[in-house]
Amino acid sequence: MKKTLTLIICISISIFSFGQKEVTLEDIWQNYKFYPSGVSGFKSMNNGEHYTTTENTENGIKINKNSFETGEVVETLLDSEDERLLSMGSYQFNLSEDKILIATNSESIYRYSSKSVYYIYNIKTKSIRNLIDKEVMYATFSPDGNNIAYVLENNLYIYNLNWNKTTAITTDGENNKIINGASDWVYEEEFALIRSFEWSGDSKTIAFYKFDESEVKEFSMDLFNGGLYPTQEVFKYPKAGEDNSLVSLHMYDINTKKTTDLKFEKDYEYFPRIKWFDDTNPQLVIYGMNRYQNELDFLVTNTDGSSILFFTETDKYYIDIHDNLRYLDIQKSFIWTSEKSGFNHIYLKDLDGNESQITKGAWEVTKFHGIDENNIIYFSSKESGSINDAMYKVDLNDRTFSRIPMTKTTGTNNVTFSKGMKYFMNSYSNHNTPPIYTLNRTSDGEIIKLLEENLDFNTRLKDYDLTEKEFFTIETEEGEDLNTWMMKPTDFDSKKKYPLYMFLYGGPGSQQVTDSWGWFNYFWYQHLNQLGYIVVCVDNRGTGGKGAEFKKMTYQELGRYETIDQINAAKYFGSLDYIDSERIGIQGWSYGGYMSSLAITKGADVFKMAIAVAPVTNWRYYDNIYTERYMRTPQENASGYDDNSPINHVDKLKGSYLLIHGGADDNVHVQNTMEMISALVNANKQFDLFIYPDKNHGIYGGNTRYHLYKKMTDFILNNL
Repeated sequence: MKKTLTLIICISISIFSFGQKEVTLEDIWQNYKFYPSGVSGFKSMNNGEHYTTTENTENGIKINKNSFETGEVVETLLDSEDERLLSMGSYQFNLSEDKILIATNSESIYRYSSKSVYYIYNIKTKSIRNLIDKEVMYATFSPDGNNIAYVLENNLYIYNLNWNKTTAITTDGENNKIINGASDWVYEEEFALIRSFEWSGDSKTIAFYKFDESEVKEFSMDLFNGGLYPTQEVFKYPKAGEDNSLVSLHMYDINTKKTTDLKFEKDYEYFPRIKWFDDTNPQLVIYGMNRYQNELDFLVTNTDGSSILFFTETDKYYIDIHDNLRYLDIQKSFIWTSEKSGFNHIYLKDLDGNESQITKGAWEVTKFHGIDENNIIYFSSKESGSINDAMYKVDLNDRTFSRIPMTKTTGTNNVTFSKGMKYFMNSYSNHNTPPIYTLNRTSDGEIIKLLEENLDFNTRLKDYDLTEKEFFTIETEEGEDLNTWMMKPTDFDSKKKYPLYMFLYGGPGSQQVTDSWGWFNYFWYQHLNQLGYIVVCVDNRGTGGKGAEFKKMTYQELGRYETIDQINAAKYFGSLDYIDSERIGIQGWSYGGYMSSLAITKGADVFKMAIAVAPVTNWRYYDNIYTERYMRTPQENASGYDDNSPINHVDKLKGSYLLIHGGADDNVHVQNTMEMISALVNANKQFDLFIYPDKNHGIYGGNTRYHLYKKMTDFILNNL
């Protein structure tokens, strides 16, 4: 099987040698010809020997039970043409795995949150029934499978399957005031805390959040929707330096139907996570955090509401929140990852406060996967290079360290484990190879089955005239190496001069320069290559993959060093014989839009053109959790906010500048673009503008993405 995988990778790499067709915007954004296949609905079953996948049939939906040992379907658990399930989204099993809770007709609220109509499917009787005849949020089985908790109209409920009875845990929920069991906007966006309740392992208790948004200021957006009069969406959004929701934590006892309010000795600004110890221990671990987000307390709380401080993590800059916390009952200790050594590594902490560092080195642990019954820890890391991601293991007993075979040291491996960690599914890709999905045995990494090879997709790509990404580094004036990729036209001639198009994001901890499959933008860059442009991307200082100091050196001065790096990179490229230094453009989205706006103003003598999509133009307009993590408050750091705000540099603008924004962007508000417009007009600077009505931060839906990329492409052709 190893030879098979190697052959497939070789075949996929060879697709760049023979193609004749050109990549068109229509093929990318209207015909969706560049969409590789995946494995749908992969989920390990409780015994760790089987997994489920979903399959769309001609008139319905299937959920298949598959063997990890063979990769073959052993049973079809659901095969339905019931119209109620045709729009099935997520699904989950109860403990005995004889019932499936299915979300359908899901409706997005913000970036991650949604509400759905849920159905309960009985595998034995093949019957379907509603959970409730309304759209609800986050319906979740209790571990014993007897109850389902959900959120409806900002209140938390429990439905008992045995008694067919619903109980309201809270009754004070109110729009734009009180939220129970779900997150407010800023917790969802910045802490990735979406469902704000957790069942205890013994199914006797629910811990949940209550958000009091009463004092949070409101933001409003006009929605047009084709009606005679526009409507207005109003929601609570705490901007930098402004008041947050008052957050409290509670425990509800299923048997006594009593709620206990959790009390703490310190007044915490944030509670980014709550997590029960394990399936049997009814203790809750709570993350308590200060507003600066540089001090994180770990509290162990009992069901009576009492808490003790387990340990505290501090950082001179800030602490990134993650879910790499596991309680190990045998060792009576926790697994935790921390950047305290300068790179994110795994630590073991016992209940007495002692700790030992499990992984070490000048590389980052990117994900902690778990620990098996033999005390072997599995994790993904950048040990083989900052643009790669492979899986490794370390024996907790003797600390021996090794890479899992068949997860390559070059490229990117995304791993999903079985319960018990005996097997895993790996999605491997690199810059020239679309994802290849394999089923693997953990002990030796051996491939059991190729789940999805994307051979048809690779065959289709052979018809196109594609170029390859080249990876290298650029050294800054301070001696830092910046990861870079470049894509040249397939008929590249080093004796010619080419215009340069730079793409960037550049935000804290992000990475755009990785050895992984590039998806849709990758084919847009191919399109630009065909039009005669060289395309490059540089990960400036402040991005991820290279340790804490490289990432956090932009603290309190977002935009300053990142812009210096991008300007200097453009100057370097402009010095190359085959690049026209008078024709350098730059484009980015969100933080990248912020960066491209700084580049065209602060770097006015270097950049001829810039496109800013959904840009932040002053950090005072963005939410407080994200902004204050890196900048502290505007009241404390006014110069940090103002010195690197594009609004305050518009007088420097010389080149062509295109502003694009969605009118219903709840994340980076269109206010940013409106304020930028005012500043540009006041400075008597000409520019181009396009607003997409009723579109959010992603600017998509219907023909929108095609229109957007056509507009950007035309702007590049006309101005670069």
